[in-house]
Amino acid sequence: MKTLITAFTLSVSLAIASVVPASANPITRPTRPASVASYQSGVYTTAEGKVQIGLDKQPGGKVSIRLVNSQGQEVYQEQVGKRQQQVRRRLDVSGLPDGSYTLLISNGVETTSHALTIATAQPAETTRRIAMN
Repeated sequence: MKTLITAFTLSVSLAIASVVPASANPITRPTRPASVASYQSGVYTTAEGKVQIGLDKQPGGKVSIRLVNSQGQEVYQEQVGKRQQQVRRRLDVSGLPDGSYTLLISNGVETTSHALTIATAQPAETTRRIAMN
C-alpha cells in the first residue's frame, strides 16, 4: 500500500510539473512594429476624368502611394511622411496612354491595390443625309 501511494504521488507530481511550463508561455498574436502606421484610403474618379485619392493615417510611420502600369513600370510615386495624417491628391491621368494600371497604397506591411483602366472613347461615325423638296 505504501508503495502504491508513493507511486501515485510521484506520477501526480510529474504531471503537474509538465503542465506548469506549458502554461508559462501563453500564445500571443504578433504585434505590428511601432514604426508602421495604419491607414484608411479611398479612391474614386471625378467627372473630369481625374483620380481622387484620400488617405488618413496614424502618425509615426510612412505610407507610399504608387501608380504602376501593366508592365510594372512606376508612373507616379509619393511618400507620405511620418507626421502627415491626411493626404488628398487629384491625379491627372489624361496624359497616360490607354491601358490597365494599378494604384498601390502601402505602409510596408499591408498593401491596398485599386485597379484602374484608361480607355479613350472612340468617336462614333455620323452619317449625313441630304434631302431636297
